[in-house]
Amino acid sequence: MVRKSGNVPIHTMALEDSRSSTLPSFLYKSKGFKAPAPAIPINGQSSRFLIPSPDETRKIAMYSPEFYAACTVGGALCCGLTHTAVTPLDVVKCNMQIDPAKYKSTASGFGTLYREAGPKGLFKGWVPTLFGYSAQGAFKYGLYEFFKKYYSDLAGAENAYKYKTFIYLAGSFSSEFFADIALCPMEAVKVRVQTKPGFANGLLDGLPKITRAEGVAGLYRGLVPLWGRQIPYTMMKFTCFEATVEALYKNVVPKPKDECSNVEQLGVSFAGGYIAGIFCALVSHPADNLVSFLNNTKDATVGQAVKSMGLVALVTRGLPLRIVMIGTLTGAQWVIYDAFKVFVGLPTTGGVSKAPEELTTPLPLPTA
Repeated sequence: MVRKSGNVPIHTMALEDSRSSTLPSFLYKSKGFKAPAPAIPINGQSSRFLIPSPDETRKIAMYSPEFYAACTVGGALCCGLTHTAVTPLDVVKCNMQIDPAKYKSTASGFGTLYREAGPKGLFKGWVPTLFGYSAQGAFKYGLYEFFKKYYSDLAGAENAYKYKTFIYLAGSFSSEFFADIALCPMEAVKVRVQTKPGFANGLLDGLPKITRAEGVAGLYRGLVPLWGRQIPYTMMKFTCFEATVEALYKNVVPKPKDECSNVEQLGVSFAGGYIAGIFCALVSHPADNLVSFLNNTKDATVGQAVKSMGLVALVTRGLPLRIVMIGTLTGAQWVIYDAFKVFVGLPTTGGVSKAPEELTTPLPLPTA
């Protein structure tokens, strides 16, 4: 027999008192957010952590399949759309990396491509770009959210707060490892379409042409240098973004994140993303040159590529253009991703981390 206090069963009150969230609070801090109290199982069904949106109570279960689906779709949208939009810059960059004698600068590169192929030439490879980077973005953002929680749970709330930078680094490393496997075949087609005149018109004829000549393995010849480019890039992208956004809310934005409008929060997302993008370009550019060289030169090795290009060219060739491209790209990606999260009822990414209660509760004074 169950005794009641008012209209609430005693055993329900006991459950509410005894259970508490094990999720680090800094993972879901946003405007109007509080650490979610766990729901009580009803009719034997498991509970979920319910997260209200910044402006209204749309209910979406944190770390549920719906949550990861939303992050996956947001990642596909932000990466696919932005990379496709900057296809002309990418075409010029890749050609400058492959044939610097012909494409000596950004301006002359645009002029040369326009004269030889017209406006259509500036958008060569846009279809494999759209498909490839949509797949990559889906894995990158969806798995980053998954691994960030997974490693936080392994570390525990206290360590997840104290070593949050390592949580970001580990989560982004793991997510990009799988994201590049999804991207690599489309990247191989894209680079050859963009840098080899007459090779193919796009994805439909380029993909089978590679597989007939080199087998499926030909689509993954650039996987290792792609990991070398994208994994450091993504580790910098997520970790620098999280740190920059926290620093902006602490030192630049004149009011707490909870008091900022959605537009103001998205402005912070863009600023944090652009700053992170500059560092992303710097750490990943040598590998980007290698990817372009290897995908354009049959049977070449990494050692041959480095020897042919030289170390200085490996680090600097096409770098200014890539800084502009990646800075803009990364800022836009974070705006699109966070805007989509807000749209479906989730908080924007990042903010000022607050220490778990066990780190802020003073220790009791020793008794005599």
